[in-house]
Amino acid sequence: MPPLLPLARRALLAGLIPYALTVSVGSALAAGAVATPRVVLLGRSLEGKPIDAVEVGDSDSSRKELVVGCIHGNEPAGIAIARRLEHSAPRGIDLWLIPNLNPDGRLARTRGNGRGVDLNRNFPWRWQRLSGVYYSGPHPLSEPESRIAFRFIRRLRPRISIWFHQHEDAVDESGGKLAIERRFAALVGLPLAHLAHEPGSAVSWENYAFPGTTAFVVELPAGALTAVATARYARAVVDVGKRP
Repeated sequence: MPPLLPLARRALLAGLIPYALTVSVGSALAAGAVATPRVVLLGRSLEGKPIDAVEVGDSDSSRKELVVGCIHGNEPAGIAIARRLEHSAPRGIDLWLIPNLNPDGRLARTRGNGRGVDLNRNFPWRWQRLSGVYYSGPHPLSEPESRIAFRFIRRLRPRISIWFHQHEDAVDESGGKLAIERRFAALVGLPLAHLAHEPGSAVSWENYAFPGTTAFVVELPAGALTAVATARYARAVVDVGKRP
């Protein structure tokens, strides 16, 4: 077994993350500043498609930030923001990108994953048994995609996480630091709104599990973003990541 970081070793022994993920993510976090994008295979979807994370910026920084471009397959506009950020080199933050957490749903253009589970109802905080379009699965973390995100976030512990959705045209007051959510909304020109906090959602779980961090939802407009809008959102990601 290759040498692991102490934290990664403890997490592996506790069964929190699989060995392959421990090695790849642990090595990336130990390697220093990231001059070029570093791609880590986090795992595979229900139908076997790869789910990658991309690291850019400064891996020595304690300012760890996560962007998830797509969790609902029929809400894909955030993928373009994550892809643009792959070509950035932000100083002073360790920025991790998961462009597409739901590749099966994206291919099928469906909200849910390959068996119709709404991944944003499948996280363990206040999970409820839901059916229909918001089918929450048979139990919390029943789906490989939500388990991948759960394990990775527990390993990374990002200070800020931004989850892109569509298409309510708002930044949600999701339960983290309001100043961060408010600044992001101002930078991208969206209103700040208090949307419903759904059972089993990713951001609700993050904000509960990691006090002092901020995970929030950005509801993009319908349709694809223009290049100008994509750049604006990418700049906002970097801006809030660098602030106290």
